[in-house]
Amino acid sequence: MSDARQLLGIKGASETTNIWKLRLQLMKPITWVPLLWGVICGAAASGNFHWNFESVLASISCMTMSGPLLAGYTQTINDYYDREIDAINEPNRPIPSGAIPLIQVKLQIWLLLISGLGVAYGLDIWAGHQTPSVFLLALGGSFVSFIYSAPPLKLKQNGWLGNYALGASYIALPWWAGQALFGQLTWITAFLTLAYSLAGLGIAIINDFKSVEGDRELGLNSLPVIFGIKNASFISAGMIDIFQLLMVGVLILIGQHLASIILILLIIPQITFQDAWLLRDPLKFDVKYQASAQPFLILGMLVTALAIGHSNLVSIL
Repeated sequence: MSDARQLLGIKGASETTNIWKLRLQLMKPITWVPLLWGVICGAAASGNFHWNFESVLASISCMTMSGPLLAGYTQTINDYYDREIDAINEPNRPIPSGAIPLIQVKLQIWLLLISGLGVAYGLDIWAGHQTPSVFLLALGGSFVSFIYSAPPLKLKQNGWLGNYALGASYIALPWWAGQALFGQLTWITAFLTLAYSLAGLGIAIINDFKSVEGDRELGLNSLPVIFGIKNASFISAGMIDIFQLLMVGVLILIGQHLASIILILLIIPQITFQDAWLLRDPLKFDVKYQASAQPFLILGMLVTALAIGHSNLVSIL
């Protein structure tokens, strides 16, 4: 179990000297899941995905770009700039423990970034884009990842702004990439996914619970530091639920009534798990909560995406 936590990049992992396991731990594979799903949602929302070999291969390439490569880049660069905080919160992490040299971490950051941007540009060529939209999205997302972690901006120093940037990176950006790859990304869909990303802000707060001690000591104003762990857990749950319920309203507005009912049915067990795990002890039950509640959130995203893909959203709104 501890070895699995190590490979997934979860707190409480066992230590290792295997360089490839260390590199994988820096990339935190458990964080790739929402991005992989976001690409699927974007492809569904395009209304133009076809089940043929080329399209499936393109979608897998887009998921590889969003998850292992660029999310891996994001997590590695975050660990690089958070090494002082991790020395307090998680001293057994690869960098503060000294298990991997900083020069190798820097090399990994550049390799993941360049590979991710290269795949993005290749996807634009495959899709025949005159404007390399997937590449520009990947470049913009990579820049946000950099300023989220790196000084002087270091967006994560601001609890609200940093968590929203993280939420948008996990929901909106991969959705946009999938939709732009197979169809046309509209301003209306972009706005709706940015609104949906406020639910992602709630998810991002959960990641701050485990580092509250180091954040407080080093002056990072995460929401658990500002409001306290208990209040921050209510903010997290509220952001997730409120903005999903707003999406229910959007689905009703565009005439997708069945989808709105399905989304409500997915929100109900999510609220149940929030009460069971998140609101009781987010420090102790954060992994259990994410494992039990997050599937309902991502399934709700797919329901919303499919409904958008089957509606003429531009003409309705």
